[in-house]
Amino acid sequence: MVVIDRIETVIVDVPTIRPHVLAMTTMECQTLCIVRLHCADGIIGIGEATTIGGLSYGPESPESIKLTIDTYFAPILQACDASRPAEAMARIGKFVVGNYFAKCAVETALLDAQGKRTGLPVSELLGGRVHDALGVLWTLASGDTDKDIAEAEQMIAIRRHNVFKLKIGKRSVADDVAHVGAIKRALGDRASVRVDVNMAWDETTARAGIDMLADVGCDLVEQPIIRHNREGMARLAARARIPIMADEALTGPASAYDYAVHAAADVFAVKIEQSGGLFAAKQVQGIADAAGVALYGGTMLEAAVGTVASAHVFATFPQIAFGTELFGPLLLTEEILEEPLVYRDFTLRVPDTPGLGIALDEDRIAFLRRDAARATISIPATRTG
Repeated sequence: MVVIDRIETVIVDVPTIRPHVLAMTTMECQTLCIVRLHCADGIIGIGEATTIGGLSYGPESPESIKLTIDTYFAPILQACDASRPAEAMARIGKFVVGNYFAKCAVETALLDAQGKRTGLPVSELLGGRVHDALGVLWTLASGDTDKDIAEAEQMIAIRRHNVFKLKIGKRSVADDVAHVGAIKRALGDRASVRVDVNMAWDETTARAGIDMLADVGCDLVEQPIIRHNREGMARLAARARIPIMADEALTGPASAYDYAVHAAADVFAVKIEQSGGLFAAKQVQGIADAAGVALYGGTMLEAAVGTVASAHVFATFPQIAFGTELFGPLLLTEEILEEPLVYRDFTLRVPDTPGLGIALDEDRIAFLRRDAARATISIPATRTG
């Protein structure tokens, strides 16, 4: 048995390179909860939990995740065998309801430690990879058409991204569609253009909006209506000329099964945190594959730790037709790894060294952590609305 000596959690604030505009909030910094599991055999596993705009997106925040892990997870984990991650997570699940983001961070740290212990990448612990690189889109979220076109042109030129997602839903449908259409006309066949409505429309608005988006060359519409309206999503998917993707509605395998049975989406956005962990994300993939639902690798705008954990999971998916959006680290002004993740030729390379295959830059973490002795950067507050 490998004892877990100590569970360490820290809150880290990292500014974004520009305001990131979503339907429910505008982000100017990203807050991370970094988890370290210190094991008796000398191995340290790392994990990350990150949300979008604090509590703007869902019921967990980095601060609540830290409190939950420190107060409730830690005593359970210290009675577990670190070399048996699945058993440890089952024990946590027995005593802790929900708290999927916190569970994902801890499971990531357990798998990172076990990978280091066995000499295997996390992807091999999850059944084995079939991809060494994953296509990665970029979100154009300034809200300014000319700026977004210039940004997209730059990304294509440097071969970093050629698939773009636009965050819409704050303006009128006509204004949003005009914005999408102008960007698609400018990029033409050189790029795919998609949209994420983040549940901002009602069903009637969505019917009209989806038709208008199809007319201007949009390739995919993500979560156009509220997460609990599964019947409405099914009606939209049945009539739409372009694929409809479920995102916020997917909160693990049970919800994926419900959506698959009722044909409520053409595509599933799989997120390791929203699913409840890496193993749960694999279950969502299995349900989608069995039901003939296409897959997409989603993000909670995690920094490097959560991003590479997601990459290890998605690398095991036999088919991932709509690529991924694992661009979170590129949205941040600060690098938190000793060696940055490799983005090239429109892809993210998946590390093939033991565990997650990364190492934190401890000096940067110490500098950015919220409780640092000396704060020398100003972190803007996240704006809602």
